[in-house]
Amino acid sequence: MAARTKFYLDRQNAKFKGVCAGVADYTGIDALWIRIAAVLLTVSGVGMPWLPIAYVLVAWMAQPKPLGLYDSADDARFWQGVRSNPKRSAAEVRSTMRDLDRRLADIETFYTSRNSQLASEIDSLR
Repeated sequence: MAARTKFYLDRQNAKFKGVCAGVADYTGIDALWIRIAAVLLTVSGVGMPWLPIAYVLVAWMAQPKPLGLYDSADDARFWQGVRSNPKRSAAEVRSTMRDLDRRLADIETFYTSRNSQLASEIDSLR
């Protein structure tokens, strides 16, 4: 299984080599904004000559994104959140699990408490 927290080239959404699309997938920012920033930095001279050199090196060294890396769009959003702030992502998972545990405890209390109406409904089903 491929590591979901690793940087990959996104060749499916690529315009040229998939570096900007990979950065967009890794950070969760729209690829259009990454491409605009790369072009503006290069044209303005701030990124010259290092940005094109870095682009070529990343395109050469990075691996392409495996097919089916994420199960859904929510899964992709979750892993992008893990990359940007792992502590917050863990807190969100704990919060979700706490909520599910509370709901399960409420269901258990409902079914195990003395409920004459529920008991008569269950007896009528037998």
